[in-house]
Amino acid sequence: MPVSSRYRPSPSHAALGVDFHDVVAAAAFPDHILRYRNQRAARTVGLETLTDAEWIAHFGRFEPLSGNLEQPLALRYHGHQFRSYNPDLGDGRGFLFAQLYDDRGRLLDLATKGSGRTPWSRTADGRLTLKGGVREVLATSMLEALGVETSKSFSLIETGESLIRGDEPSPTRSSVLVRLSHSHIRIGTFQRQAFHRRTDNIARLLDYTITTYMPEVWRGEPAARATAFLEEVCRRVARTGAQWMAAGFVHGVLNTDNINVTGESFDYGPWRFLPVLDPAFTAAYFDETGLYAYGRQPDALLWNLTRLAECLLGLADQAALEKTLGVFEPVLRREFTDAMLKRLGVESQGAVRDNELVRALWVFLSDTGAPFEQTLFDWFGGLASEARAARSPSREFYAHSAFAAVREALTDYPPRPGVDLAHPFFARNEACSMLIEEVEAIWAPIADLDDWSAFHAKLADIDAMREAYGLM
Repeated sequence: MPVSSRYRPSPSHAALGVDFHDVVAAAAFPDHILRYRNQRAARTVGLETLTDAEWIAHFGRFEPLSGNLEQPLALRYHGHQFRSYNPDLGDGRGFLFAQLYDDRGRLLDLATKGSGRTPWSRTADGRLTLKGGVREVLATSMLEALGVETSKSFSLIETGESLIRGDEPSPTRSSVLVRLSHSHIRIGTFQRQAFHRRTDNIARLLDYTITTYMPEVWRGEPAARATAFLEEVCRRVARTGAQWMAAGFVHGVLNTDNINVTGESFDYGPWRFLPVLDPAFTAAYFDETGLYAYGRQPDALLWNLTRLAECLLGLADQAALEKTLGVFEPVLRREFTDAMLKRLGVESQGAVRDNELVRALWVFLSDTGAPFEQTLFDWFGGLASEARAARSPSREFYAHSAFAAVREALTDYPPRPGVDLAHPFFARNEACSMLIEEVEAIWAPIADLDDWSAFHAKLADIDAMREAYGLM
């Protein structure tokens, strides 16, 4: 079947020129087994009418989509990795495959992970383990349901190769993932041009990014454009960081090459969700100093944004850029409170009361060690859910003296308009969560028996949660 009439290709990134990408070819895989297709996301970009065979042709063999990029582009960028600068980065196992508009009028990218070697692969094989692909599908699905602005896992195809990895039992199965994301222009994309002292390319990249993704911040002269751009990136990144914190999510690797200037969260490696509120909780076993621990994520994001500001010094005054960075923290605080009210499913009662509620909840979670996700599930809808919370496996925590302040703060907080506490999802007693033990339990039958039933059951569970919470 052809693509639908809603399919609107717009392959604009190539116009930036050869300083920003390399033309590459996809690997020829020995097998193509479709394991996941995101039909809901496909409908937003007019690709839902593809047959499975056509889907595999485009997202497993990477035959070009009509009117789109004729050849994939491995994007060039640098980055600070755990705060050490690396000038040898770039798309080492992925590429930009297509660009197209969604049903909201946004230009989105279809890009890959595990599609083969590129000039930036160095000694790596350019592949993705099947487990890594499964984990990214689970991460993005869960984050979207919890209200985080995230890339969407669009397609996962098992590719029939055996991979050797040092951090999981090997040989292990291989896959290729396609993600749908709101641009792949990273802080590291600007850093590469600054490293090579290409102020002209920074200006070109800046103008392209503004006109393509944030035309509302266009200003007449370069200095004003640069500061307006930085301010908008700070606001977007602060919003996403606040959403992570409200979701109890730890990204794990907040390097500058993993921060998208449009603010959307993407590129999931060693992610984790909190079991309980713990600022020191880390996701990556190799994060030995806790640089990217849960409670340090806002600081890491601001550090990264400061590196972006440095790239703009050839276009704007240092003092103006430093002042602009000051918008990050107040936006983060405001967005965090807003995200927490959404997680509780209640309507704002003004900044002062909202902050008191969130503070009381945070003290309770910190003092008692109550399960993070279960608590937010139990009290979704505020005191209107008190009877439901009384049936919870966490009910004993709510008898703790620290919860009295939460209960008092919730007084007169009505459920948010549109919240339906009669939704079947709220008939359950246990929250839908995504702790590491659950991820391993989903993967084990896939690895041992090629049994995908737990994977599909979890995705159905998440879909029900997304519908019930209505956060995205």
